Amino acid sequence: MRYSVALAALAALASSTLGRVYYEETFSTPDSIDSFKATQARDDVGAIKLSRGKWYGNENSVGLQIAEDARFYAYSAKLKRPFNTKGKDFVVQFTVKYEQDIDCGGAYLKLLPPTLDPAKFDGDSEYEVMFGPDICGSTNRRVHAIINYNGTNEQIDKVIQPRGDQLTHQYTFWVKPDKTFEIRIDNKIQEEGKVEDFWKVLPEKQIPDPDAKKPEDWVDGPVMIDDAEDVKPEDWVDGPTTIADPDATRPEDWDDDMDGDWEAPMVANPEYKGEWKARQIKNPAYQGEWTAPMIDNPAYEEDEDLAVFNIGYVGIDIWTVKSGTIFNNLLITDDIDYASKFGNSTWADFVEPEIAAKKVIDDIESKKLEEERKAKEAESEAKEAEEKENAKDADADAEVDAEIDIEADAEPVAKDAADDVFDELDEDDEDKVAAEKKAAAEKLAAEEAAAAEKLAAEKAAAVKQAAAAEKLAAKKASKKKADKKAAKEAARKAKLAAEEAAKKAAEAEKAANEDDDEESAVHDEL
Repeated sequence: MRYSVALAALAALASSTLGRVYYEETFSTPDSIDSFKATQARDDVGAIKLSRGKWYGNENSVGLQIAEDARFYAYSAKLKRPFNTKGKDFVVQFTVKYEQDIDCGGAYLKLLPPTLDPAKFDGDSEYEVMFGPDICGSTNRRVHAIINYNGTNEQIDKVIQPRGDQLTHQYTFWVKPDKTFEIRIDNKIQEEGKVEDFWKVLPEKQIPDPDAKKPEDWVDGPVMIDDAEDVKPEDWVDGPTTIADPDATRPEDWDDDMDGDWEAPMVANPEYKGEWKARQIKNPAYQGEWTAPMIDNPAYEEDEDLAVFNIGYVGIDIWTVKSGTIFNNLLITDDIDYASKFGNSTWADFVEPEIAAKKVIDDIESKKLEEERKAKEAESEAKEAEEKENAKDADADAEVDAEIDIEADAEPVAKDAADDVFDELDEDDEDKVAAEKKAAAEKLAAEEAAAAEKLAAEKAAAVKQAAAAEKLAAKKASKKKADKKAAKEAARKAKLAAEEAAKKAAEAEKAANEDDDEESAVHDEL
């Protein structure tokens, strides 16, 4: 409400003063953006929209926002009436907010002649003034202040730094009828002076006299000379830099024939002071570098049309990488007092509220980032715990594999024992006497009994190990069903191996008994 009342009051002020407003746009109505017409010269022009932005100091303040990333923008709007600035103050003023934390993009205006065809507006279109911030990276940034003079665009001979934060800033360019100017940012003067001193469009007022010649007796150097009255002190030692060490003595074991003539080592001369030079004094004859005297430049001529502009349109012709820039409070007038009041009511009164609003947004964003950081830490810790648990499972799997290997080793042991018995039986000599055969049979029976006992023990151990494997597999079932199945299969195989070993032991025992029967028959025959 306060914003609308202030604008109404300003409108009344503008109509009651000698100054005139040629263009004024605060985008306060939904159709206000329609006055900006897109060029038809290219088909990749980015879209624009009305927006307050994410934070703002005045809820009624809506601006024109650049809405698409990495696009060219070429839009123009017609002034209320053409503005020829000759003999008048010229003021262009607007606000810019780089809400997107700009990395590369312009936010300047072009003031275009009444002859512009909006449908053909592009970067090559003639313009009268280009003014506003342009930022690309940390080093390539400046406030453009380009004026057209006799068909040539001339940049101000001064780099003015723009504001690159995410708040709204006001830019003002004021050219006065006396050919002086001011450039302001946020109502503070950044540069001022004579137009011809900052835009080198006119010949210099004075030039070096081309007919002047340096006098023959002109002394342009050196600046300093040796003091002719300075004399080298008599005790000044300027050499040698090194001397034989006076404290050195010839070693007792030195052999001239073997070692050569002995010489003392060299040391720095403690008396040496360096090369003597006379002290320097100013050359009394020195006159400085000769330059030709300045004379009035016969080519210089004041131009009453310097910094005189003929404006019919205001245009936005920019490229930007990241969208989000907001233009607002556009004003073209010949009354600096009105411009100041307009700026205060549309921008200055809302600076502090905007700062506070942005702080709220920043605090929310900081809290969100902190929560995301904590969530990532928790996720990382959970992943680390899972990896540790998986490592424990791998160790348990290794223990099961080791137990299964032990069971698998039991089967060949039992088989080898039985094979050894049969080998011994086959190697018996049939011609041995019955007594020896009987002794061999008894020995074989004893060995078979021991083997059977050993196999029985191994069988029991295998069963016990199988039970342990089943128990371990059951413990792991909650985590890995596949491991449980594998453990059961291993236990089954171990059990089968033990049963097979027992079966072979029984067969061996039966064979031994049959041999005993044969021994009995032989004994009876004897």
